[in-house]
Amino acid sequence: MKVELFPFQRIALARLRQSVHMAIGNYKATNVPQVVSYTAPTGAGKTIIMAALVESIFYGDDNYPDQNDAIFVWLSDSPQLNEQSRIKIETKAEKCFGRCVTITDESFDREILDDGHIYFLNTQKLSKSSNLTKHSDSRQYTIWETLANTVREKSDRLYFIIDEAHRGAQKATDLARATTIMQKFLRGSTQDKLPPMPVVIGMTATAERFNRLAQDLQSITQSSIHTIVTTTDDVRASGLLKDRIVITYPETKGNDMAVLQAASDEWKNKWDHWFQYCSEKHYPHVYPIFLIQVANAQGNRISATDLDECIRVIEERTGERFVEGQVVHAFGEGTSTLTVNGLNVPYEEPSRISDNRKIKVVFFKETLTTGWDCPRAETMMSFRRAVDYTYIAQLLGRMIRTPLQQRVMLDETLNEVHLYLPQFDETTVYDVVEALKSTEGASIPADIEVEEVDSDNYETLVLKPTFDVQPRKPGQKKQDPRQQSIFDTPEVIVENADGTSTGDAVDHSPVTTARTTGYSGGVTQTAAASFVVQQSDSLAKTDDTPVSTGVEPQPQIVVTPVDEPTATEVPFIDREAVVKAINNAGLLTYHVRRVAISDYVKSMYALAHFLTQARIDWDCLDVIRDDIVKMIHDYALYLKQVGKYEFLTEQVLQFKMNTQIYDVFGKSVDNNEIHDLFSSTDTDIDRQFRHAETRLGNEGVGNVYCNTYYDENSSIANKIEVILFTEDADCMQQLHDYAKEKFHQLNDDNRRKTVILPEKFKKKYDDIVSDGDIVSKHNFRLPEVIRVSKDFEGEVYWDHLFVDNSGTAMINLNGWEKKVIEEERQREDYICWLRNPSRGSWALCIPYELDGEIKPTYPDFLVIRNDGAGFVVDILEPHDPTRIDNLGKAKGFAEYARETPGVGRIQLIKMKKDSLGKERAFRLDMSKSMIRDKVRHCASMEEFTHIFDEYGFFE
Repeated sequence: MKVELFPFQRIALARLRQSVHMAIGNYKATNVPQVVSYTAPTGAGKTIIMAALVESIFYGDDNYPDQNDAIFVWLSDSPQLNEQSRIKIETKAEKCFGRCVTITDESFDREILDDGHIYFLNTQKLSKSSNLTKHSDSRQYTIWETLANTVREKSDRLYFIIDEAHRGAQKATDLARATTIMQKFLRGSTQDKLPPMPVVIGMTATAERFNRLAQDLQSITQSSIHTIVTTTDDVRASGLLKDRIVITYPETKGNDMAVLQAASDEWKNKWDHWFQYCSEKHYPHVYPIFLIQVANAQGNRISATDLDECIRVIEERTGERFVEGQVVHAFGEGTSTLTVNGLNVPYEEPSRISDNRKIKVVFFKETLTTGWDCPRAETMMSFRRAVDYTYIAQLLGRMIRTPLQQRVMLDETLNEVHLYLPQFDETTVYDVVEALKSTEGASIPADIEVEEVDSDNYETLVLKPTFDVQPRKPGQKKQDPRQQSIFDTPEVIVENADGTSTGDAVDHSPVTTARTTGYSGGVTQTAAASFVVQQSDSLAKTDDTPVSTGVEPQPQIVVTPVDEPTATEVPFIDREAVVKAINNAGLLTYHVRRVAISDYVKSMYALAHFLTQARIDWDCLDVIRDDIVKMIHDYALYLKQVGKYEFLTEQVLQFKMNTQIYDVFGKSVDNNEIHDLFSSTDTDIDRQFRHAETRLGNEGVGNVYCNTYYDENSSIANKIEVILFTEDADCMQQLHDYAKEKFHQLNDDNRRKTVILPEKFKKKYDDIVSDGDIVSKHNFRLPEVIRVSKDFEGEVYWDHLFVDNSGTAMINLNGWEKKVIEEERQREDYICWLRNPSRGSWALCIPYELDGEIKPTYPDFLVIRNDGAGFVVDILEPHDPTRIDNLGKAKGFAEYARETPGVGRIQLIKMKKDSLGKERAFRLDMSKSMIRDKVRHCASMEEFTHIFDEYGFFE
């Protein structure tokens, strides 16, 4: 494969390969049709997985031999979908190039399908009126006869793939037709003289209908059904899909253009964020597309939606002036070019939209709901009525793929899809949500959030606030500065340390983009809000940090809303320096998965290649190969010493022809007796050697061995020794044990060295490490921009690490949590704090064990201090001592403290009254070796409670 599969895709491929191998074997033994059902949510890349399966069957892998004469028939609903699948297979599975054949009703006429090919067939070509199903002067064989002949002659290598992955919201008649055709291939058709296909592989996001047909077949023929499922959690963990779908609707239906204004603002915001992110990270630029789904035709108008007004509103809100080619339509009514608001708007094939980077806005009706992928489409406005929610649900499944095929770590706003529905109200919008969660939405693996226009349930928090808005108050919604009246005359007063002040009126011209801008010794005003800014000569206590940010220390900033009588002093926090120090520290965080994804041999080699390419360890691959070569040589010497070498060599030089004879009922007559014994040819030795090389990881170990221990008296002796090693179960276990130890050694030795690598390298490293273990170690890294659920109640904190553009963050803490933060603020070395999110993509995670299962926990707070030598990160966890997971979490924290000496305090906290009767935070610090050793050896909750009471303390 030209593309590297994601971890969940590799798991699916391995399970599919095993199931298909079992299915074809069962069919050969029993002559009973077999069904393999693969279900994965929208966006999982089912076509890529199936392409990898086809390639694996053609060419073999480390567990199964090649079947170069295999025949595949790929059935889907339309020629367009088949063409997309064919292109993906030929471009991504390069070994399959030239093997693909499209079955057309004009020219296809064959008695039997040829070996080694993939045939693409669609249900539209299988109707009674289709040329493919009829004899004619130009057609000797119908498609039914061709398939029947192939089943009769080549059933041992025929695989029939039914692709339902792109099935959309079709009419009932279309679904019934497709179901009837599907039944023919599963159960056979007496009318068409078509037997059931030997092995049918169904790939779908909604398996209910396919599985129901398969179960009906099972009840009739006693066939086997092999089921493989990729869960939504598996797909989400890959970073292949965006994290969240935000659906926005108006308070009252019908205010279409006001909602379009909000959608235009969001689209422009995406442009700004993508431009900044790609520029800073030197990635290819991402150009977000604005999708506008319009109403159907009305009278002589191509759509009841006012397209002229749509363009005018978008241009006004964004400041854009579109040129020809930037706005296109995909109506498909045969109109090549429309004139919209004086602009020529050409038609564009849906399949070409994603690759045309000039396109910015796409008008469409229903043509994009199936068989179309466009990761650049991140904002959508739909003028469709509330009853059309199934079309909307299908479309969103095409939008949630990430443009860079990875989660954006530094800016969480780029991990969202926004949908605006002016024709929906609070009640009907939940029909869309239900459709997304049901079979219509094909189990879209993303969080779905619903909000009213301007309610803004999520907020963006940053490291560099612009101070262009006032801090929020509990229960209040932040006002959009772009909605200010032009009659407002806001003013910024800069008050210097010597008491002098300057004032500048804000430009009253409309602000069309809200770029986040930095400041140096003052405030950049980009919105209509009035406040006082004081500058102070005193600096924050972070000036002695060894971390260099490339900017001069900033003065203190004092923000005072004009309508408040007194100013509240807010010390400047160099948040960028804090995050840089944390990210460079190489602190541990963990990924906890349910199952390991790949064996340690593959993970070891992948990590070794990464370390070599990243120029961290140039020699690790050679060391690994030399170690394995020595294992093979030692094993060959051992066989010679114990007198087994000659006998086992003779076994390799012979192969057995296993002939099976069945009676008419499919029962074996001779119990699989061995009938013939042949001498192996050099060609067969080479085949066995290639298979052995594959089992060793396909890293050239076999060739290195042959070159190292070359025997001039025998050209195949060394090859046989490699074969013998891979055929011995104990030797392979030794190899896997070595790989496991080497993998962890390479990771432990080099993990901290990866913190200075570019973002793509870090992502690659994380993927490799995650593949190796159920619990994998990673470097803890903070983003620069985060997207969080907005708290409308709580307190405004100026010292949270991430803040909004007022320089504050509103966070709702419970009583225990408030007291902990209040106590931390009293420390002389205190800088700021961070609320660690639960299960966030960047959250710090610590594993612990409960009832024999490894689980993740996310400590509540990270507190940042400056101890004079630099920044120090403390981990604090206020926790209810009555919970059953206390002991497990305490042991997890103790082990984390042992593994991570770079962290400051690591404290479990419960509330307890001090000697004066005041309730305070009572702490147990795992950073102390004596405490963590005692906790790690605790046998019961009672013993842990005793340790907590004896060694806990008040600060």
